[in-house]
Amino acid sequence: MKTWAKITLPWIISLLIVGIVVGIVSWLRHRTPLVLKGAVTVNSGDTRKEVPIADVEVAVSDDIPLGSVKSDASGYFNIKLPLRIRRGHSIKLTFRHPDYMPLDQPDYVSDRLYVVHLSPRPRPVTAATGPETPVGNIRVRYSVKNFTVVSVGSAVRTFQVENKGNVPCQGKNPCSPDGKWKAAISAANLDAGPGNEFRNARVSCIAGPCPFTRIEQDSFSRGGQLISVAARNWSDTATFLMEAEVFHPMASQIVHESYPVIFGPTLNFTLPADAEGICIEADLNRETIIFPLGPNLFLGWASCNSRTNPDHTKVYRCELKPGFRFP
Repeated sequence: MKTWAKITLPWIISLLIVGIVVGIVSWLRHRTPLVLKGAVTVNSGDTRKEVPIADVEVAVSDDIPLGSVKSDASGYFNIKLPLRIRRGHSIKLTFRHPDYMPLDQPDYVSDRLYVVHLSPRPRPVTAATGPETPVGNIRVRYSVKNFTVVSVGSAVRTFQVENKGNVPCQGKNPCSPDGKWKAAISAANLDAGPGNEFRNARVSCIAGPCPFTRIEQDSFSRGGQLISVAARNWSDTATFLMEAEVFHPMASQIVHESYPVIFGPTLNFTLPADAEGICIEADLNRETIIFPLGPNLFLGWASCNSRTNPDHTKVYRCELKPGFRFP
């Protein structure tokens, strides 16, 4: 009994130690790092002017740097912290952008959202080069593809399923649904032609012992350029009628016009996901000019950026350059 106790006790202690070590290692391995999430906007007394700021260098540190990122077009940032950093840890957040005043913010790690407002740098005073150019009567023009279909005719075809009624099937397919009578199956198809499609296709038995027929394969009701049908008949010869309307799809461009919202020196507008040929029409010094925005969002009188919403619509923001003003 004593020998068993001497052998077993060290083993129990060893197993406990191993279990504790394995548990700690497993906990450390599966522990997820904390992530700081936030947004950077313009500091303004008017909440409508607190627009997002893109490309802000956001850094977090304690005694040493812990990570840094740049805010995206919506002002959003997230920084994954090292595993050793837990909630309540003291940190310092820094925000840097050439067009805004730097900000250093002592803080601590938590689950809250870090919303920060940066103040624009004062515009440098330059030698007078004349009055600012007014930019007014601004409209946004864009086009959207519109798909329509035009009816170009109809198609008709008859086909027969030839058979002789009251002939026992005797297990030789095809048979009637109950397997009693000999049956026949015939098929027919229609082609609408390149670039066309069938709609409202239908097939009916119009002559013969129609109660003893059925549609065997429906490849017509969904429409398309090619449609087909197969019918089963287990009595005397039956005649079927196949009909459909022919449509031709057409694409056209519809031009739309909208008006941006102006807050201070910025204008804001949104466009649908499929908007094309985006232009801004504006009056400069009372002369109407159309400015293609292009993929680089370049304007001679404003700096623009965009971001995409979850529904794929796009938000655009343009800020006036020095030397220009809204009336």
